[in-house]
Amino acid sequence: MKKIEIIAPSGAIEPSLVHTAAQRLQSWGFDVRIAPHALCQYGRFAAPPADRLADLNTALHSNADYLLCARGGYGLAQIIDQVEVPESGSPTIIGFSDITALHCLMGHAGRTSIHGAMCKALASDADADSRSAEALRRLILGEPLRYQLPAHPLNRQGKAAGCLRGGNLSILYSLQGSPYACPVSEGDILFIEDIGEHPYAIDRMMQNLRLSGMLSRIGGLIVGQFSDYEEDPRMPYSVYEGIRNMVEHYDYPVWFDFPSGHTDFNMPILLNAPCQMQVCSTDCLLTF
Repeated sequence: MKKIEIIAPSGAIEPSLVHTAAQRLQSWGFDVRIAPHALCQYGRFAAPPADRLADLNTALHSNADYLLCARGGYGLAQIIDQVEVPESGSPTIIGFSDITALHCLMGHAGRTSIHGAMCKALASDADADSRSAEALRRLILGEPLRYQLPAHPLNRQGKAAGCLRGGNLSILYSLQGSPYACPVSEGDILFIEDIGEHPYAIDRMMQNLRLSGMLSRIGGLIVGQFSDYEEDPRMPYSVYEGIRNMVEHYDYPVWFDFPSGHTDFNMPILLNAPCQMQVCSTDCLLTF
């Protein structure tokens, strides 16, 4: 039986969502535990930094198979430099948004993690949430992960194979220049998504990835969902067009509108794991 522990290393969450998510996981046959401070609230945070850190470090050294982060929000930057990743073997992290900091840390440690649905989606009966949750269930049970989806007009065709890195663009940007920056090596494939950012801010963050050399090192780019923003009429291009312009001088494949991010339809992907992407004129394929 798979063991899953629910932790809250970042923002506070309504306890009922955690309990409902736990019940759903149990109905799938998983053994579920809830970390001691996962249901607490300390302002906008789930608990004071020391308590969130204690829960996370204890869980990383436990016999759990997976650590499901209750939600994102903000908070991991306060403790990421004190997280103790075991030298060998540790539960697989599940989450997105602020949890990107943990994905990057796991990447430095050579551990695969899952960018996927958290407690709110698992507690919901909405169709898109349920489809995302079901995809996560299949992944946890070991089913192969494969996506074949229609092409987007801004895509650039091609093939790439490499380790998939990335997550939330704002978090990737905030970690740049630190020991916890996304560990992108030559030929890796980068995934990005974000929520509620002004188009000029997205452009600024992408310029950072360009100026730092990250965009020149990668072998492929997957652009997920950019949600809850309005296009800026003073910008001469849309958000997606701006990202496409940013990588115009590179020759790797680019895939837009991948169904992962801060949207109800948030399909899981494996980070820090080898994958293959193929972008064609009619469809795109991602396999792990």
